[in-house]
Amino acid sequence: MKNAFYIFVFSLMCHAVKAGVLPVEKQALIDLYNSTEGVNWTHQWDLTKPVSSWNGIEIKYGHVVAITLMNNNLKGELPDSIGNLKGLQVLNLAFNKLSGSLPKSITSLRNLLVMRFGKNKLSGSLPANIGDLKKLRVLDFFSNKISGTLPESLGKIKNLKVISVSDNVLSGEIPQALGELKALERLEVADNDFRGSVPEAIGQLNNLNMLVLAENNFSGEFPATVFSLPNLKVLQLQNNEFNKKHLRTMIPMSSELALFQFDDLELSTDPKQFNKLNSYKEVRMADTKFEDDND
Repeated sequence: MKNAFYIFVFSLMCHAVKAGVLPVEKQALIDLYNSTEGVNWTHQWDLTKPVSSWNGIEIKYGHVVAITLMNNNLKGELPDSIGNLKGLQVLNLAFNKLSGSLPKSITSLRNLLVMRFGKNKLSGSLPANIGDLKKLRVLDFFSNKISGTLPESLGKIKNLKVISVSDNVLSGEIPQALGELKALERLEVADNDFRGSVPEAIGQLNNLNMLVLAENNFSGEFPATVFSLPNLKVLQLQNNEFNKKHLRTMIPMSSELALFQFDDLELSTDPKQFNKLNSYKEVRMADTKFEDDND
């Protein structure tokens, strides 16, 4: 009897693969389409055709593994059923008009590598248990209306490479736990209301190449060890409440930084590179290598 059951389950899975996608996942996509005014999308879906033909959808072995609908005129709120896409690895809905809070089910996407919601109108706070997304590599909420604090649980996402939450209404302090993210390459938290000191552990993130803290209310002494990070190229600290006297004394005479900005002091060691990196606000949302990295 047990063998018959396994054969039955296996046959169902094979049928799902042949059909294109599991029914529960197809319904989650339809919910997304309906809740974000799919009839007004720039590139619409024909719901009468196979899911594999829908723009921005990638399927493997009967599971949706990627939703890439960047700049597609999505309006409205995300459905809670998005949490049913258990195989999802890439969720890129940047440059749309999404609003409301993130559904609680978003943290059920345990295979997620890339989460991009930059340039939307999302509000509410980041889930306290966002650290459950332990495979996540890119977390992008640049230019939304996200409030609250950065969750301490972010420190559990050991493979996280990008945190981009600039231009929101976040507050509180930078969690000490971020110092545990040894793979982190970009930390961008500009244009918020962060306060307090910058954790000393940030100066131990040897893979960090971009640290953007501008336009906040950080105070105290900035960690001198940050200037010794071997891969750091961009450091923006302007318009904060750092101890300016202390900071000015620690700035190295020679630096590998391509761009350093601190109030009335700006250092560029390579003018060509400076011009390129100074436009990071315009290019930061470009697709990155992480979107195709499914390891």
